[in-house]
Amino acid sequence: MPVLREELIVDRPLQEVWEFISDFANSEAWDPGVASARKVTEGDVRVGTRYALQVVFNGKEMPMTYEVTEYEPTRRVVLHGDGSPITAVDDIRFTATPEGGTKIDYVADLRLKGVLKIAAPLLRGKFAETGRAAIEGMRAALSA
Repeated sequence: MPVLREELIVDRPLQEVWEFISDFANSEAWDPGVASARKVTEGDVRVGTRYALQVVFNGKEMPMTYEVTEYEPTRRVVLHGDGSPITAVDDIRFTATPEGGTKIDYVADLRLKGVLKIAAPLLRGKFAETGRAAIEGMRAALSA
């Protein structure tokens, strides 16, 4: 399966961008592949915070659970996602730019499960398109 790598620079302060993107409950506001997202654990976002998402996969909605596995405030958040046909590791890094904006480096490692592994080469382009759409959604949400 592909590892998607996308980069984005936005004209918003690091702290503001970090707070919005690192809370995956906001992913439905920027990722068109997410139909809904909600935080299911109490308190502030930290290692162990869990999210319940409804994601669109091959034209159908399916549930996925994401958990924060690494959390470095204003620098990096890593989430592990698990759904019936797919697992994902999203690694999102944040860097302040000299101009006062924020650079976002987004890496998503997607793995199909079971018999769907056979279709992985055929879906490579679709997953790349999904990654680009998420970055463009991020750009739009952070520009609003």
